[in-house]
Amino acid sequence: MFVESNAPLQPHNTFGIVARARTLVRVRGPEDVHAVLAHPELGPEPKFVLGGGSNIVLTGDVKPVVLKVEVPGRRVLEEGPKATIVEFGAGENWHEAVAWTIEQGLGGLENLALIPGTVGASPVQNIGAYGLELQDRFESLDAIDLMTGREFSLDAAQCAFGYRDSVFKHSPARDSDFGLAGRALILRVRMRLPKPWKPVLGYLDLQRKMTETGVTHPDARQIFDWVCAIRTAKLPDPRVIGNAGSFFKNPTVTPEQCQDIIAREPNIVHYPMPDGTMKLAAGWLIDACGWKGKSVGQAGVYEKQALVLVNRGGATGGEVVTLARAIQTSVYERFGIRLEPEPVVV
Repeated sequence: MFVESNAPLQPHNTFGIVARARTLVRVRGPEDVHAVLAHPELGPEPKFVLGGGSNIVLTGDVKPVVLKVEVPGRRVLEEGPKATIVEFGAGENWHEAVAWTIEQGLGGLENLALIPGTVGASPVQNIGAYGLELQDRFESLDAIDLMTGREFSLDAAQCAFGYRDSVFKHSPARDSDFGLAGRALILRVRMRLPKPWKPVLGYLDLQRKMTETGVTHPDARQIFDWVCAIRTAKLPDPRVIGNAGSFFKNPTVTPEQCQDIIAREPNIVHYPMPDGTMKLAAGWLIDACGWKGKSVGQAGVYEKQALVLVNRGGATGGEVVTLARAIQTSVYERFGIRLEPEPVVV
């Protein structure tokens, strides 16, 4: 067990916000978690699980014991007639894991390329992009209970996936409820890559790429390259400009609400959902309120994509939160829609 005191967290959050952890433990396997839980001083302390830091906004130093997940591992676990099962350690970089599957000749995750963060964080958020969500490829995961030290596995149904949601984001309201927020540390994640592979091309940007290139039957590598190009053109690199990716969830409304908004705003970007609701583009709503390129202190709205908040240099978590709340107020006052942030404020 490797323990650091007064550890800087700026390198461990993609917003690049300056903060420190009173205690940081690097977790490379379940034995490190067991060692923390058995420790006379660290064991009783509250715990905070940290992956790639791509979905958090730090508003100050972190007092709970930070468990920095660095569990390694990539392997093909099973080759079956209907699917290939691949397994990754929770500390693996998500994009590098996707690239690895492509290098192995395995399609299925290509639409999720270049999403920042670790593999272990992907089920927590049920990450998604370009017509695909993690739950569409998820097989199972292994985790450890931070209260008892018990290791356990969950399948997709037990993870209770929703839009950017899972059981890991909810605390139990009653002792009988199954909520795992703050209680579980994910160790390994397994993906089911279906056979035969079929491309997911319904997203407008991918259709545009097909038209531009004249490639009507792209393979997984081609889609991977397209997604990387699209994301690079739209979104800032966290290594250059601090950010947490898409800051707000795309809101859903009833068809009647959507028609009411269209009557006032004919150009609003909207998509029909399988359950009959309509999804609105949060970035369009923010842009329509005039926020693109604006700043509060050193926290700003990215010039190329209004859905992304950025650190223009030395931004505090408080400035990011203030900017986010101002955007929420503007959108609600104009459209009557409450935007929900994706990142966790710590």
